[in-house]
Amino acid sequence: MNTVSRDEPQGLRLTWRIVQVVCFTFLAYLVIGLQLAVLPPFVHGELGYGAVLAGLVISTQYIATLLSRGFAGRTSDTAGPKRAALIGMAACGASAVLMILAALLRPWPLASLALLLLGRLALGVGESCVGTGCIMWGIGRVGAAHTAKVISWNGVATYGALAAGAPLGVQLAGAFGFVAIGIAGALLMVLGLLLAWRRPAAKVASGERLPMHHVFGRVLPYGMGLALGAVGFGALATFVTLYYAAMGWSGAAATLSVFGACFVGVRLVFGGAISRFGGYRVALVSFVAEFAGLLVLAAAGSASVAMFGGALTGLGFSLIFPALGVEAVQRVTLSNRGSALGAYSVFTDLALGVAGPLGGWLVSGGRYGPLFVVAACFTAMAFALTGWLYLRYGRETY
Repeated sequence: MNTVSRDEPQGLRLTWRIVQVVCFTFLAYLVIGLQLAVLPPFVHGELGYGAVLAGLVISTQYIATLLSRGFAGRTSDTAGPKRAALIGMAACGASAVLMILAALLRPWPLASLALLLLGRLALGVGESCVGTGCIMWGIGRVGAAHTAKVISWNGVATYGALAAGAPLGVQLAGAFGFVAIGIAGALLMVLGLLLAWRRPAAKVASGERLPMHHVFGRVLPYGMGLALGAVGFGALATFVTLYYAAMGWSGAAATLSVFGACFVGVRLVFGGAISRFGGYRVALVSFVAEFAGLLVLAAAGSASVAMFGGALTGLGFSLIFPALGVEAVQRVTLSNRGSALGAYSVFTDLALGVAGPLGGWLVSGGRYGPLFVVAACFTAMAFALTGWLYLRYGRETY
């Protein structure tokens, strides 16, 4: 691993430089969070469409995110990560404006639905560009030696914004109507663009630009490890509420809150472990914790035991993305690391896309234990793959 230069900012000064950039991730994901809980009721209740179309409106964003990861990475490498982040916030702002128009065209359901779908596509592109751009911008501001810390803080901003945005969106829609969600999102992005414009840009690294398929090939094994580990997160996030209901327990929302608190807490407290011990070792320990948490969930005989399993799963999953991500981006030169990060991030999208239908098939008989056992098996496979990568590459320096 790289050592930290004496000239690089340390302690609180370093953290402040990172926060100055990842705050734009927070603002963008706050816009995403505002929409999450209020869009399905609007499509189903206000526009009169069925649950399938309500789900399609939500999933459209994830499809756009997946397809635009490569664009976001290449833009960060060639035009600079600040430019990518600005494009992303502009796209999120456009999504908010389209939501305002959709709310105003509510008497014409088809036109309103079409605008919502366009808005979700724009939001997906915005998510890709802001997520990749802000990470690479932060790394450019504090140095590649602090890659893990930047990724960790960006994750805190992401999940913190989603957690705050969903209930805030419900409150805004209840008090002022659906149009307030679009207005709030547009104002947040105007604020973000004004603040970001004044921030210093990161230097664009010079060097050969590898074709995207070459970059993808280099990060593929790390992305596979991430995807295998993310299935457990997807299973918990998607099915824990149904699991509790099937078992006759209360407290599903509290379990999700505990999971989120453990996830964020580990990133804040132990984010420096990746720089100290290396991404491979941290990932291996993380997979063990996640594996144990999923098995506890599978065998839980009470809500409190299931909550403990959710906490363990959150503790384990927290550092997997930054731990493997640090190692993944170091498989390419500095001039290609934005593309590498974009390609690596695709695997989270793929895992969450697979977890829903796979989980639905596994629980079709009404039993949820097998779902978490299968997710634990995927985590064990991720552990084995990461162990192989460590034995092959773990002693290399970059």
